[in-house]
Amino acid sequence: MKPLCKDRIIVITGAGRGIGREYALEFARQGAKVIVNDLGAAADGTGAQAGPAQAVVEEIRALGGEAVANTDDVSDFEGAGRLIRTALDTFGGLDVLINNAGILRDKTLVNMSIDEWDAVIRVHLRGTFCPMRHAAAYWRGEAKAGRQRAARVINTSSSSGLYGIVGQTNYGAAKAGIANMSMVAARELERYGVTVNAIYPTAMSRLTEDLFTQNGMVAKAAEKKAAGGFDALDAGNVAPLVVWLGSVESGGVNGRVFGVRGGSITVAQGWHAGPKIEKDGRWDPGELGALVPSLVDQAAPNALTSGEIPARKPAAQAAAA
Repeated sequence: MKPLCKDRIIVITGAGRGIGREYALEFARQGAKVIVNDLGAAADGTGAQAGPAQAVVEEIRALGGEAVANTDDVSDFEGAGRLIRTALDTFGGLDVLINNAGILRDKTLVNMSIDEWDAVIRVHLRGTFCPMRHAAAYWRGEAKAGRQRAARVINTSSSSGLYGIVGQTNYGAAKAGIANMSMVAARELERYGVTVNAIYPTAMSRLTEDLFTQNGMVAKAAEKKAAGGFDALDAGNVAPLVVWLGSVESGGVNGRVFGVRGGSITVAQGWHAGPKIEKDGRWDPGELGALVPSLVDQAAPNALTSGEIPARKPAAQAAAA
């Protein structure tokens, strides 16, 4: 079978460890030329080292693939520009950008410092915008010059951003922003042959290990794996969809957000208008007390952190509660 991404040129941010590393290796197996970007920072964003990115490059080369390392800070606009330039200078172009870099500084809202807020927003939200901005400018130029590429962007959102996880005000806000930014960019860039999609993965990584340990998911996964079962938390499970989205085959899919966990792939359906009340004129605040609670009762409940809509309680049961 022909490799799915033969000779496609891929930039992956945060690719030195975890899920990003799995993307880089699978793209290489599928024939792609990979720029492995990783600042080499700790999980909270502090420090930097070249080792993680270079180690993945060596793994790819050992597979017979082509790769180079880049250690620029993707939340720095000039650094993000150098990253995209690395692809152009080394391999002569760019076909796919995967924004995966991220950090965590979890705190509840009342305990979160402004520095903890700014750091997470900067790395995730700005660190997605900056590479995408430089890549988009390149693809627009190519399209206008008559060399339109089958270009792809895959951004990384989170169930925290879509459905809400306690203790992640900063992270959730950034990830919600990324999902929306992806949908806007999808509409803006399609004229240049670019599709933009996002994923919200559930897999083991430095950023999720503590959370999964606390809720027992790590222990359950270990038990299942020890019994010869499928490890649903293996980071490699996320790579197949991302690689497919980065291929030429995915051209008809644009502006969507996918959830991936183990062998499960779902399409998030996002915010949409629900039940409504209306009148031919302005509402008086005093009128709404008799109407808004009923309106909310008619709407579907907010999704659980799994993304699933909980079953609605029967009216009698809800009243008793």
